[in-house]
Amino acid sequence: MNIILCGFMGSGKTVVGTELAKIMGRKFVDTDEMIEEQQGIAIKAIFAAYGEDYFRDLEFECCKKIADMKNCVVSTGGGAMTFLRNVDAVKGSGKIVFLDADFDVICSRIGDSTTRPLFQDKEKAKALYDERKTKYLAAADIVINGNTSARKTALEIAEMFK
Repeated sequence: MNIILCGFMGSGKTVVGTELAKIMGRKFVDTDEMIEEQQGIAIKAIFAAYGEDYFRDLEFECCKKIADMKNCVVSTGGGAMTFLRNVDAVKGSGKIVFLDADFDVICSRIGDSTTRPLFQDKEKAKALYDERKTKYLAAADIVINGNTSARKTALEIAEMFK
């Protein structure tokens, strides 16, 4: 069974996922990295050149691939589990774990990041966070406090899957 991590950017999906995979002796998979490797360019560049719809189709194909994987820890892109088709694609292969981090915690983790285009406008980012949180909660099988350290969060998830 896969453990599929979802949550807003900066919630710790990649850091917690990497740590969790080490603790549990599982393979770590990052959907954004999968897409970048497959396309040969960064996600930011995919958005700029082809638009969001094109990226979301790539993401959906990626979610279908995950469904065929076994015993992986998967970090999904911040928007992936806000689309029902992606949730439906991965649900059968594992449990979706929502890393529920407060917006102010996320802001302190991200800082003034130029690599996060959605974070250039904090008000817009907060509105997106609020909109997505409802969708993460709907998709999730398990909700975890994402405000703690990556190690503590990973240990807590590992304990649930013993």
